[in-house]
This record gives sequence, structure tokens and C-alpha cells, in this order.
Amino acid sequence: MPPIYQTATFQQPGAVEMGEYDYSRSGNPTRTVLERQMALLEGAERAFAFSSGMAALAAVTRLLSAGDHVVAGDDLYGGTSRLLSRVVPSAGVLVSNVDTSDLEAVRAAIIPGQTRLVMLESPTNPRMQICDIPAICELAHAAGALVCVDNSILTCLYQRPLDLGADIAMTSATKFIGGHSDVTAGILAVRDKELADRIYFVQNAEGTALGPFDCWLLVRGIKTMALRMERQVANAQRIAEWLAAHPAVHRVNYPGLADHPGKEVHDRQAASAGSIISFITQDARLSRAVCEETELFKITVSFGNVRSLISMPCFMSHASIPAEVRAQRGLPDDLVRISVGIEDVEDLLADLDQAFQKAAAAAAAAAGPAPAEAALPS
Repeated sequence: MPPIYQTATFQQPGAVEMGEYDYSRSGNPTRTVLERQMALLEGAERAFAFSSGMAALAAVTRLLSAGDHVVAGDDLYGGTSRLLSRVVPSAGVLVSNVDTSDLEAVRAAIIPGQTRLVMLESPTNPRMQICDIPAICELAHAAGALVCVDNSILTCLYQRPLDLGADIAMTSATKFIGGHSDVTAGILAVRDKELADRIYFVQNAEGTALGPFDCWLLVRGIKTMALRMERQVANAQRIAEWLAAHPAVHRVNYPGLADHPGKEVHDRQAASAGSIISFITQDARLSRAVCEETELFKITVSFGNVRSLISMPCFMSHASIPAEVRAQRGLPDDLVRISVGIEDVEDLLADLDQAFQKAAAAAAAAAGPAPAEAALPS
């Protein structure tokens, strides 16, 4: 492990000359180690470590000017949606949200000469929709726009957006890279040197770089990321199949299932289905009861932890999106998202089974006794 350079300022070789590092906002040796490792993993020219995933995405929007136009997905992380709907427009930037799993919708939304950025997720959070990244990149580049892909769900281990044509790959390192929910961070990776220089200028000017100790935690996390994620993916496949067969589950969203509508596209561009699952029950009270009756799953926002997590996004990670907008985008209140951890999968399945049983019993009790059948005439 590299040393932690827990320092704000660095001694210089002389009064009129500067060394490689001068101030940790501009650069730090521990951060350099992390950024170089991430650049190698992403197949990038350069990578940048930010204080959070949202700080990284906000830096991307700083590349825009008043009058520019952004095409973004309509199924995005709630924080991203908040940034694009309530912060970015104040700078005079226009934002259109479309179903990015629909190529024709993306094509129709792009305004040649004005659209400067296409921002998407694949799989999307939380409905796990799949976007054809290479095809969208081709459309965007033909119109002179950059493409930024939030790759937090799969990371560079299972999908490399830069290889697929994207200009910027963003990963919330809070999730799988850290892996233990003990650090908040974001990574941007790019191949174009001029674009890299612009991102570095924004990061340095606004002071959004990641601190040295947090960088060290991520360097440590990288060492076990593949082992953790391989176990999580294997567990997720089993759980998704179990949920798909459960009578109380109306639909499961997981690209590892054969009936997922985006499976063919996903399999072309990604090496794994990942370990995030969402499902609907068509009963928000039942979904809530299932979440609250689990014992091994922690109810919490975020994902990518070694421990399994469960939540209802409409009330947590996506609560900042107005209810009417969520409804328009097909994000129902009864949706449950699971981030599968590394526990024994049989224990996880048993926990879900008992949670569904208790939730069903509570629902039946709340409904009261069934009405007596009318007596048949003699």
C-alpha cells in the first residue's frame, strides 16, 4: 500500500521554483496513485478523483455554456436528476430527459449544433434499463456532443464505456470501488488530452478533489474489488431467479434474466449483469413490509457494499424527484431495489423468504377475514 500524504502543502526546492506538488487541492501523491490505477483500469489517458460522484458529474456539467443543450436519461440516480433539473438550468443550460433505451427517442432529442452533452446510465438506476452505448455515442458525436456514461453499477470491471465510444466514464467510487461504505468519492476517466485538461482545470479551480486518506481507502478497495464483485454477481443471479419465480413479485428488473428486454444489447457491451436488482409487487405496503421484515439486508440508500442492502427508491434515493415526474417516468412507489452483498446466498434467500411470508401474513391480517359465502338456495 502507498503511504498517505496527509498534508495540505509541500516544501518547494527553492524560492522561485516549484516541485511536482505544491498544494493538495492541485495534486497529492496519494491521489496520483489512485488516479493512475483508475486510468489503467478504464483504458483512459487520465482519471480524476473527486470528493463524491455528484462532484464528478457536476464537473462534467461545468464544461457547458449558457445556451447549450443536454440530453439525459429519464431513469437516473435521484441526485443526478436533481443536478440536471434544479442546478444546471440556472446556468442557462437546457436539459431534455428521454428514454435512453429507445434509440429513436435519443435521436429525436438531439439538437445538432446545440446538444453538447448526452448523459446516461446503463444499466439505469433503479429500473435497470439498458442503453445501446455505442449507438448513442455515434448519434451524439455526429451532432458534436460529448457522451458521459455513469458506470457505477458495473464499474470498469464489467463494462468500459471508453471502449464503447464514450468520452467520459464516471464511477461513484463510494459503491463497488470502496466496497465498504466508508468513503464517499467519484471518478472521471477520459482519453482525450484536451478534455482531460479542461476537467482538471475545473477540479482545481473549484477544489473538489478527493482527500488523501479517502484516496488510500480506494486504493485498498481496488485490491479486492474483483473478488467482491464476482461473489456479488453470483449471489444476485440466484436471487433474481428466485424473485422471478415468487408469486408476490410482479416483475424483476435484472439484465441477467433471459426475459429482460435489453439483455441482448447488454450482453454485447458488458461482461456481467452486475449485482443490483429491482422488482415491483404492485402493492407499496407489501413492498415496505418486505424491506422492513428482512434481517440480513440493511435498509439504506446507496449500493455496492459487501453487505446486502434493500430500499424503496421512491422514498429514499429518488425521493427528490417529484412524485408526478416519477409517475411519468414509470418509477412506481412499490419498486424495491436490492444491492446484493457477499453473504452466503442461501442465507439471503432464506431471509427474503421469511420476509415475504411475514409481509403476506401482515397484509392478510390488515385486510380482515374473508366474507362468508352466501348460502346456496335449497
